[in-house]
Amino acid sequence: MARRPLPRILSTGSAQIARSRELARTAADSATDVLHPLITITRGLRRLASAGRRRWSETPKDKRGQVLFMVAAVILAVALVPYGLLLAVISLMAAAAWQGRDRTPPAPEGPDESQTQRLKALYEALVPYFSTPEDPAPLYTHGGEWEKAFPAHEFDDSGRVTHLQIRYPAYFPDGRAEARARVEQLLTAKSGRGREYHFVWDEEGNELTVSVLDPLPTDIAAQRFVTTPGETVLGFTDALQVQRTLPLSFGEEERDMPPVVWRTGIRSTEPHLLVMGQPGSGTSTLLRSIALQALQHGDVLIVDGGATGEYACLTGRDGVLAVECGLSGVLASLEWAATETERRLIAANRARQEGHPPPDDTRRPLWILLDRPTAFAPLAAADGRKDPQALLQVPLRHGRAAHVTVVIAEQFDSLEALTEPVRQHTRARVALGPATPAQLEAVLGAPPCSTPVAHVPPGRGYARLGSGPVHRLQVPATPDPYDDATSDAHRQAVLELLPPRTTPADGEKVPLDKDVPGEPLTTEAAVVEQA
Repeated sequence: MARRPLPRILSTGSAQIARSRELARTAADSATDVLHPLITITRGLRRLASAGRRRWSETPKDKRGQVLFMVAAVILAVALVPYGLLLAVISLMAAAAWQGRDRTPPAPEGPDESQTQRLKALYEALVPYFSTPEDPAPLYTHGGEWEKAFPAHEFDDSGRVTHLQIRYPAYFPDGRAEARARVEQLLTAKSGRGREYHFVWDEEGNELTVSVLDPLPTDIAAQRFVTTPGETVLGFTDALQVQRTLPLSFGEEERDMPPVVWRTGIRSTEPHLLVMGQPGSGTSTLLRSIALQALQHGDVLIVDGGATGEYACLTGRDGVLAVECGLSGVLASLEWAATETERRLIAANRARQEGHPPPDDTRRPLWILLDRPTAFAPLAAADGRKDPQALLQVPLRHGRAAHVTVVIAEQFDSLEALTEPVRQHTRARVALGPATPAQLEAVLGAPPCSTPVAHVPPGRGYARLGSGPVHRLQVPATPDPYDDATSDAHRQAVLELLPPRTTPADGEKVPLDKDVPGEPLTTEAAVVEQA
């Protein structure tokens, strides 16, 4: 999305505004420093007055006269003594300054005993990795000074490391992935498992920064995202490498979250997507989320290889061409998709040669969503028919020019069953669910940006678009609204995004599913039901 230019009053006066703010901040700091004694004495007088009122209220009424007599006698004595009033004022100011002092306990300097033991353990564990016998002045030695190796460190309330800056010798081979992986695995084990760590290697400065990433929010429900045509939100990530944010609604609350936006269309460098995951990791959820976004501006063809009815809510909706789960229907639909891709290419090329813009029917996006297409391979082989993946070659090779996008979801154990054209042309990758670093690197083509954990919520994983960086990903909750285990809030959110039902060509009204909570029958559906 192109950025709108700032108004002239903001674009020309931004430097002056920033300079004015800096001057105001400096003046405020200087005034605070100058008036600090007066502020302290005023605070002390207020505390002394409060203590006097409290003492007076605690004094019994029958003894208050005696107290007043003693106070009057003291004041009279002070007034008769030479320089008594001056000494009394000085004493009062000193007492006020003492009472008004800042009583906030100073922050402890350096780690406590338990944190020191953790840092010493990390230092000793890194000695075999960051030392060599030929080093005349080693930074890492058994029993050495860990303060020089760890210049910065932070801990959480439980005493575990949350941020650590590590210095290492220049001869450490930080350019080798194997050497890095060994150090990262050691730090993950020693700092505490069950958390995601982010490692930043500064090869020029010979420093490694380890930080603990906060869990991504799992309460993001399906909703309309503020995007342009050709942009699809795969999920949401950290604000480490993403400069853009989207406004999201969390019930009555609104927050801005950094998204992972996948761009499709004729200028896309990654026109097709491959999603890999374990069973129950959220691959079908991601396909439903993509389908709901694609139906705003295009048509969708769905192939359900699992035949579990995950996409029954989309059957008969406007823009949904078909939801196929049988081999014959899948082959017929994919043959039509290949023919449609060729037709679009021919029509666009003919219009271009004649000097006309492409026809409107060639510019409407067509989405082909396939969930577990490898499940049809043994069925097709047993029946002597063509593998459905072979029919994807034309949409994969020429889909970008014809506004045809292919999205494939498969499981990790069926990665080898994917054909070469599928793996070659799906340069946008998503890996969901628990996976080993080797599996993630095989799918994404690069190691993950953080240490993967064994237990993750559904929809959590990693995404990489082409040769870009690897992002952590949390897919918005887009469950099957017909599933009984779906919460009412998530079910209603999905139902509100579904397009209306399609009216068949013969005029017969298609009734809505009356058993689905939150989706009432229309007038036409009620008439059909009564009939």
